[in-house]
Order: sequence, then C-alpha cells, then structure tokens
Amino acid sequence: MSIMDFSGKTVLVIGAGISGKAAARVLAGHGASVILNDMKKIDASEEPWTILAASGVKLVFGSQETSLLDTTDIVVPSPVISPEIPIMREAVKRGIPIWSEVEVASRVTDADILGVTGTNGKTTTTTLLGKIMEATGRHTVVGGNIGIGLSEQAADLPAGDVVVAELSSFQLENTQTLRPKAACVLNITPDHMDRHHTMEAYAAAKERIFRNQTKQETAVLNYDDPLVRQMEKNIQSRILYFSTNTEVPAGAFLRNEELILRINGSDTCICRTNELKLFGKHNIQNCLAAFLIAYAAGAPLAVIRKVLKEFSGVEHRIEFVRTIQGVPYYNDSKGTNTDASIKALEAFSGHVILIAGGHDKMTPLDTFMQLAAKKVDILILVGEAGDRFEKEARKAGVKTIYRAGFDMEKAVGMARNMAAAPQVILLSPACSSYDMYDNFEQRGDDFKRIVWSL
Repeated sequence: MSIMDFSGKTVLVIGAGISGKAAARVLAGHGASVILNDMKKIDASEEPWTILAASGVKLVFGSQETSLLDTTDIVVPSPVISPEIPIMREAVKRGIPIWSEVEVASRVTDADILGVTGTNGKTTTTTLLGKIMEATGRHTVVGGNIGIGLSEQAADLPAGDVVVAELSSFQLENTQTLRPKAACVLNITPDHMDRHHTMEAYAAAKERIFRNQTKQETAVLNYDDPLVRQMEKNIQSRILYFSTNTEVPAGAFLRNEELILRINGSDTCICRTNELKLFGKHNIQNCLAAFLIAYAAGAPLAVIRKVLKEFSGVEHRIEFVRTIQGVPYYNDSKGTNTDASIKALEAFSGHVILIAGGHDKMTPLDTFMQLAAKKVDILILVGEAGDRFEKEARKAGVKTIYRAGFDMEKAVGMARNMAAAPQVILLSPACSSYDMYDNFEQRGDDFKRIVWSL
C-alpha cells in the first residue's frame, strides 16, 4: 500500500500518551490538520507540547466536548481510550471512521509489517523476531505495544524494510486495512474483561490481525490453543501452525527436545532445547512462533538458528536478578495476568516464595491458585488485589499467606527473611501495576532495586 497523504483531512487524536503523541506528529507530518485532545489538564507550555504545537497540532487539554467531532474526518483514539466514553459513542453514531494508531502506521509505510498478538508471550516473541530480522541485514524497527509509538517508527520506511509490531487487542480493535506480511496469534486466555466484556469479543479483536491477509501472506497459529486454532476457518492466507504437544501438518513443533520446521512434508531440525538460553515450555512456544514468522518473511535458516541460540530473553519476564545465600530472585513483573503468572510458576519445579497482587483485573483465579497450592511454599500479597487473592488462595489450599500492603520493600524483606535454598523468590503479580506504579516496568525496576540493595 502506498504512503497516504492526509492533506485536507482533519484528524482528532484522543489521548496524549505515547501512541497519541506519535500519531499526532506523524499525521501532521503527512499533511493532516490534527487536534490532540486529552481529558487531563496538561501544561501545554512544556516540551513536547510546544514542539507539537509548532508543527501545527492543535492541543485541547482538560475537557472533551463532542463538538470536537464537528469538523473531524477521522478519529484516532489511543489504545487505553474506552470505546464507551461519550465522545467515542458519538463518533460511532455520526459514522466517523475510527482508526487505531497502528492503522495510521500501516497507512504511512511501505515496509513489510510482521505482527505478533496473543494474551501472553508477545514481548518475548516480538523482541526475538526483531533480532532475527535485524540479523538478516534488512533495516528493521520494533514497536507497537512495546513502549514506542508504531506510527512514528514505521513512517516513510521504504519497501524492503521491516516493521516488527507487538499488537494488543486494544490496538487491533480499530484497524481497517492493516495487512501484515506474516502475523501470529500466540494464545488466548481471559484478560481485559473490563474492556471487552466477553471472551468472544476479546478473541475477535485479536483475530483482526489476519482479516486483510491474502494468499500472498502467512498466518501463524498456536495448534495447542483451541480458541486460536478455530481461527483457521476465517483465514484466507497460508496457515503455519506451531505446537509443543504434537506434530503439525505444516509449521514448527517440538519433537524429542528438537525444534522442528516442517514445510511441504519435509522436516528440518532448527536447534535443540538445551541450546536455548530461554527456559520454560511457554518460551519454546515463543521461539517456534518467532522463527516461523521470520521464515515466512524470508529469513535464512542459518540466521534463525544463530539468533535462537544467542537470545537470552526480555527484561521483566522471568528475569534472573541475583542469588542471595543460595536463593535466586526472579523478576516477572510482566506477569500482569493469571495466565502469564501460571507460565512463570510452571517454569520452576516448586519451592517458590511468590510475591503477587496489584491492580486486580477481576479475571478468574481458580487455575492460578490451584497451581500455587502445588508450587508455592509462601505467598506474599501486595496491592489492592490482596483480599480477593487471599480468599481464593485459601480456598485452593495455599497454606502460608502473608500480606505486605502497598509496600514492595516490605514484601521483598519478608521473602528474604523466610527464604532458604532450594527455594526461589519470584515476583509474578498476576495483576497490572496501576495501584502502586505507573507501569509494570517501574514495578520490576523497583523490585530489582530492592533486591540489589539487600
């Protein structure tokens, strides 16, 4: 798709966070009249607002009148903006096109887009995929839900370049023409029910990643996940599967501790699990998915093999911090839902002292707590989820539970005082961080700072 000229279009960007700022800058740079609106009172006399205003962006902070829609041709809401707020409902009522920032990105680039979505594993898979594509020698940018506005990174890249995009359900909700060269859904487990309300709506948002693909593109699906696998019936593109449980008709799978690529009935061993620096079954899945997307995008097997063996994971995802008196400490602050924390617990054989809790997403806890009852020696709860988590943990048979209130320092101190080898101390909250921190990165950094200060 050729790069779009937005001249003559008025675009209302709602939400002045990372993706809102990125979209405003890019749209203004491509000829649009841009209004950037945020309900929060923001001091527009500071950077970067002064720079945005100088580029022609009109800043409307501190209110959100529906009259902003009167001259608007396109609305671009930030991912966190609920579709249920009055201005969004009004935009739908008026029939104004609503685009996500990722849709803007797809309109301003000629590069190949490689998309990764799913409930868990997105950041590891996206980061690994980015490293593989960089190693092929093609100019590669990595962005999306990974902390940098995708539109800004993708803008004006020529054909032959690569955009590796981590895409959340919120970002995919309002995509219209996004057509990744290769894309994958890693898994679907309950998350963001406060926004999507039903699993069907959540899965449908994820499935949008494939909606514009044709026979020329590739869809990568998790064969082991029934919700993902049933997407095959709506997909027009070539399908490759990955599995850690069974052999697949075409794609990649785990057999006798070997990662196997199967294309046209022919099997190739990419590497063995003991050659990987990542551990845990979920990471084998991430590796299989990443190398399939890279393969579909033309990466040579020798490059895939080399990068898989070198890759040591991402920050805040079962990240080893240090060992104190024989007890290792792990930071899994990126475990912002129960499924992510289940995967973290499964990576250890047992004797875990688990620090969990935070802003409660109200997802079911029974499976998580049943596993905790088997793997966790001591559960230390922080944050506003404490009451519900404690009740569910006791119900599932977790014997030893402590509360540390809203104090990470206290939680780590309690863990240290009780821990002895062969136990491990794991921060894996199964919650988002907004009750105590701005984001999961800040939470993980605080945990690591405390551990290093011991």
